[in-house]
Amino acid sequence: MNHRKLVQEYYGDINNLAELLAKLVNSYRLLIGGAGELNTIALSKKNDVKHALKRANELGEVIDEIIEVLEKTSYGYMDYCEMKSQLIEGKIQSKYIETEIDEELKFKD
Repeated sequence: MNHRKLVQEYYGDINNLAELLAKLVNSYRLLIGGAGELNTIALSKKNDVKHALKRANELGEVIDEIIEVLEKTSYGYMDYCEMKSQLIEGKIQSKYIETEIDEELKFKD
């Protein structure tokens, strides 16, 4: 497997974790809101509210684990992006980019 494909798959994995995190955080918010609503219902049992909060806390622990994994893995990808940016900056002169942009703008007029 070449390096570019490896980095693309690595980015894909990080992106999948970030999407999963967003979905789980949304579910967590709904669980907390549900527990709050359950707490305001006069007929609800104290045990039901405790059980709802326990489920929310369990999901919160999963969210914490995903955040830890993202923190550990995203640094490698950020280092890659920074290194790539430095290489591009060193090889491309800004005046060529400015010329391309100017020609593109003239073409659109």
